[in-house]
Amino acid sequence: MDNIKIFSLGGQDEDGRNMYVVENNDEIFLIDAGSKEAGTGQLGVEKIIPDFTFIKQNRKRVKALFITHAHDDAIGSLTHLLEEVRVPIYTTALTAEIIKPMLEKKNIKNVEINIIKRSDEFRVGKTRIRTFAMTNSVPDAFGLAISTKSGNIVYTSEFIIDYDIGLHAFASDIVELAEIGKEKTFALLTESVGSSREGYTAPKHKISHVLESHIDQAPARIVITSYAQNIYRVIELAELCQRNHKKLFFHDKNMLEMMHTLKRLDYYHMPEEVVATLDDVNDNETIVLVTGDGSEVFNKMFAITSGEDNRLSLKKDDTVIIASPIVAGVEVEAIQLENELYKDDHMVITIDKDELLAMHASQEDLKMMLYLFKPRYYIPVKGNYRHLAGNADLAMGLGYTADRIVILDNGQVATFEKNRLKSASNMVSAEDVMVDGTDSLEEGSLVLKDRETLSTDGVIIIGVLIDHKTKEIIGGPDIQSRGLIYVRDANHILKEVSKIMVDTLNQAVKDNRYTNIDVRTEVRSKAGRYVSKETGKRPMILPSIIEI
Repeated sequence: MDNIKIFSLGGQDEDGRNMYVVENNDEIFLIDAGSKEAGTGQLGVEKIIPDFTFIKQNRKRVKALFITHAHDDAIGSLTHLLEEVRVPIYTTALTAEIIKPMLEKKNIKNVEINIIKRSDEFRVGKTRIRTFAMTNSVPDAFGLAISTKSGNIVYTSEFIIDYDIGLHAFASDIVELAEIGKEKTFALLTESVGSSREGYTAPKHKISHVLESHIDQAPARIVITSYAQNIYRVIELAELCQRNHKKLFFHDKNMLEMMHTLKRLDYYHMPEEVVATLDDVNDNETIVLVTGDGSEVFNKMFAITSGEDNRLSLKKDDTVIIASPIVAGVEVEAIQLENELYKDDHMVITIDKDELLAMHASQEDLKMMLYLFKPRYYIPVKGNYRHLAGNADLAMGLGYTADRIVILDNGQVATFEKNRLKSASNMVSAEDVMVDGTDSLEEGSLVLKDRETLSTDGVIIIGVLIDHKTKEIIGGPDIQSRGLIYVRDANHILKEVSKIMVDTLNQAVKDNRYTNIDVRTEVRSKAGRYVSKETGKRPMILPSIIEI
């Protein structure tokens, strides 16, 4: 049987920075290389990317990097990775079109980019790979199945189920999903961001039904904001303009160029009569579209509102529709924009995230994947801890037992041997790497490692082995610490943390309320409070309970 390891270098208990690693014997496969926006308190930091230490140390064994879609959370750290390690890239045509200018801008040459189909089958090294088309807010998105002797390791990427999506470049290949599902699935990794939402995401991801009435009622020109990476929403808006005999002005020339790229790839042909020029921009029958990534869209709109934009200014009777719902990392810019708009007494319509759902899987979408693949192990990925736990709870509601659900922290390695989970206590380096506006990791640039937790406060890893049926402890607790070596009486503290683990587990079993997830959460909370009280430090607490 294969020796399999699965872990993340980013994406767990956070929003963005997705990067996942599948190690099968002597071959390593990487999935996505994303970034995330810096928080409001991280001055001078433009974005946060994964720690590539493991990849650099094992570069000879890395066989492929699969880029599943063209969002920042999947490609935002790609150039930084390639500056340090050259790895073969496998991705679809549109994503490759977006990646290539990124490489040219950083003067990164001699990169192997393999163009694959969304639904495809091929070999990388000794391993068979199957890809399957998934519906995402950007065209050409896919998931993949990595074949092992134990079964497929399936990664769905971001997705929704929408049988009425229309355009083939966005459609999911349900037939291919079902075919792959007929094979044995060893582990299924699905996104978790929308795990708290009931039902399917579709059709609430569509902007048409939200905007139709606003367009009819607007007394004059309309200005709309939207995130640049939601290309589906831009296409919807173009279609809406055509139906309502409006023109669409692209404030961002890059978005207009994207529409031309979609036409060249035969993914979408925007009607030429819809496109407005700068001469049309003040016409009341023109809808102005302002796009940008993350906080950029709010900053662009703020410049227009405050008269700092050199091409566009707001008129008194304009209607401004904020169709870029607030997400993590953009709160300050969004509030500043709304305040500025209200100061000038503009008609402002804000569409919130509950009215216009992001194109992430909701509960029924996730259940569909579990029904199709029926995995031996279920690994929730991509999201804050409450999202991961919600995804795990959903699987348990479908009959999956706690020993078949694995929630991992960044850097926490799930090791499988002989078709079973052997350990989840080993760690690899997975620190936040902060990058300033130079967007460079070269020596001498301002690149910051966030060691506030791991180096200042440290990490405690504690694991026990329990009997699957009786829940009795049959091994451990095994406890390791890093970053607490200078704390007085560290051994005493570690003994007490071990006692907290044992007592919490035994009490939960005694009270007949044991679940693997809940006990780990309780241990994390109790041990964290204890260590903080004793030392003033707040280390990462990583409990692991392995059931055999």
